[in-house]
Amino acid sequence: MAVTYLDFELPLAALDTRIETLRRARERGAAESRELRRLESERRKLERTLYETLSAWQRVELARHVDRPQTLDYVARLCADFFELHGDRAFGDDAAIVGGIGTYRREPVMVVGHQRGHSTQERLLRNFGMASPEGYRKALRLFHTAERLGIPILTFIDTQGAYTGVGAEQRGQAEAIAHTLRGMALLRVPIVSVVIGEGGSGGALALGLGDRLLMQEYSCYSVISPEGCSSILYRDRAPENVARAAEALRLTARDLYRFGVIDEVVNEPVGGAHRNPRRAGEALERSIAHHLAELKEQSLASLLARRYEKYRGIGRYLE
Repeated sequence: MAVTYLDFELPLAALDTRIETLRRARERGAAESRELRRLESERRKLERTLYETLSAWQRVELARHVDRPQTLDYVARLCADFFELHGDRAFGDDAAIVGGIGTYRREPVMVVGHQRGHSTQERLLRNFGMASPEGYRKALRLFHTAERLGIPILTFIDTQGAYTGVGAEQRGQAEAIAHTLRGMALLRVPIVSVVIGEGGSGGALALGLGDRLLMQEYSCYSVISPEGCSSILYRDRAPENVARAAEALRLTARDLYRFGVIDEVVNEPVGGAHRNPRRAGEALERSIAHHLAELKEQSLASLLARRYEKYRGIGRYLE
C-alpha cells in the first residue's frame, strides 16, 4: 500500500526507499544484509526522534492525515454485528455522521461518530466529515434510542467543524448543535467520547459531552482551526502564523490532559494510528473498556452529578 508522508517525515521517506530496495533484492549477500539492518536501526532512531519533538502544528497534520483510521474503521475493529441506522426523521440522512447499534465485548452499545471518508468520492459524499443540522439531529435521535434501551454510548470525534453552508444555516445549524449538547448532558446512560482525529469547534463538541473524554495521542481538539485562529489574530494564513496559532490554542492531547479537559491520552504507535491501525485499535479498545467498566459501577444519580461537575469545572482560572 502506498505510504503518504508529511513534510516533516520526508527524511523517513528517503530511508524507506533504500530499505525497500534492499528487501526486494533477489540476491542479498552478507554486506547487503548488514546494510539493511543498519538502515532499519537508523530509521527507528530517526522516527523516535521526529515523534518525540513534534510541534503542535505537526500534530494537527497527523490528526488530519488522509490514511488515519476513522469511525467506521474502529467500529469494524471494536464492534460485532454493527447495524447502521440512518436519518433524522425530519429532513434526511447526513453521511458526515454515522451511527448504529453494535456489540462491544458481548454487550450492546450505541456508536455515533464523524466519518470524513477515505477516497475522493467518499469524502465528497460525506462532506469531509462536516455535518449539517440533520446529522446532529440524527445523532440526538440515536442517543435517545440508546437511553430508551438502557445501553451505553460511544462517540468518535473527527471533524474540522460543522458545515457552514447556507442550507445548513437555514435548517438551524446552531440550534441543532445546542439541542444535541443539551441532550447529551441529560442522557441517563454512560457516555464515552473519543477524539480520533481532528476535533474542531462546536461540530466536534456536539458529540463530545460524555462522562469520559479520551484523545488519541496525535489527535487535536480546539474551539477553532489553527487557520481560522491565524486569520483572526494575525490577519493572514501564512504558514508561520498558522503554526503560531496552533501552539497558542493548546490543542494537543497532552496539553488538554494537563488542563483537565480530557480524562486520558490513548497512546498510538510511533508514526501515528495510520501506520499500525491494529495496535492503535487495541489500545483504544482497552481504554474504552476500562472507562465503561468504571462508569457502569456508578449509580444513575452519581453519573449525572459527576457529568455536571465535570463540565462546570472546565475553564477555571486565577486572576
